[in-house]
Amino acid sequence: MTTSNTTAEFAGKTALVTGGASGIGLEIARRLAEGGAAVVVADYNEQGAKEAVEAITAAGGRAAATILDVTDPESVRAAVDFAVETFGALHLAVNNAGVAGASAPTAEYPLDEWRRVIDTNLNGVFYGLRYELPRILASGGGAVVNMSSILGSNGFPGSAAYSAAKHAVVGLTKTAAVEYAAHGVRVNAVAPGFIDTPLLSNAQSQRDHLVSLHPQGRLGTAEEVAELTLFLLSDRASFVNGSYHLVDGGYAAR
Repeated sequence: MTTSNTTAEFAGKTALVTGGASGIGLEIARRLAEGGAAVVVADYNEQGAKEAVEAITAAGGRAAATILDVTDPESVRAAVDFAVETFGALHLAVNNAGVAGASAPTAEYPLDEWRRVIDTNLNGVFYGLRYELPRILASGGGAVVNMSSILGSNGFPGSAAYSAAKHAVVGLTKTAAVEYAAHGVRVNAVAPGFIDTPLLSNAQSQRDHLVSLHPQGRLGTAEEVAELTLFLLSDRASFVNGSYHLVDGGYAAR
């Protein structure tokens, strides 16, 4: 692990990262562990989650893997329970798991894909908050980051379901932040632009176009999203709550 986070600012904390087996989630899990947190890597890809944990522990971190289907509330509840049972508490959570979905005009968008994307990208975040927040409260407070997207504030042709879900995550984040602020829990959302991760593997033909949408002339990296996410989870962001934070290379400023 090569990062700029050389302190143990998360020592004594337990963190849950959904979609933690690859891409942005994996980098966040690595960085949290490097900062001293005990990390639960939760992912639908059970083997990928185990491999992520192996890498974290080989580097000296503490981590455990669990399988997770964020579209199933009982699976989410079980993952949260696993974190508490394994490490004794839950202080931090990153609701990162998501899918891109089909690309089609709104009036032609496949109904089964609409349901799949909404169920994963929106309902999955709600289920996370539904079960994480009571455990974080019981642990004395903490922080949650929900992974939205630049499409949580912008439209994008062919992405009706994804954009709708990511817009809704912002509203959900703000509502939870207001509800739990007085109880020592902060809830924020991060909005990546297009990031060079496996989620874009089926969009390589569009790569040049996607790059052109970012004034910095490139896609973002998982490390850059993790940097912002860890700040929001840390005590350095103690007065940052209910906010939607862009990490988009200037995409929204065009």
